[in-house]
Amino acid sequence: MSSLRESFERASLPAVSWLSGLPRFVPFLAVLALLVAGVLLPPPGWLLVAVVVLLLAWILALAWPRLTGVERLMRVAVIGLVVAVLVTQAFPRA
Repeated sequence: MSSLRESFERASLPAVSWLSGLPRFVPFLAVLALLVAGVLLPPPGWLLVAVVVLLLAWILALAWPRLTGVERLMRVAVIGLVVAVLVTQAFPRA
């Protein structure tokens, strides 16, 4: 494992430990609430969707070495879908 990967995992350990101590539905509901609020709020609300993209990308980066090809594809597709929502919210057609 590269030292960059090890330092990334080491820096993420406190947050991952805290998240693992929560009930399983709490992080899901938090992401869902941020996403719904980001879609429904007026123009600066897209920042909440950007937070969701960053959070999902962080979790994907941590899990990447342990995922199979199909799991990687599914998670990248979810992030791509959320990025599409982010772009449509940040740059709406007039």
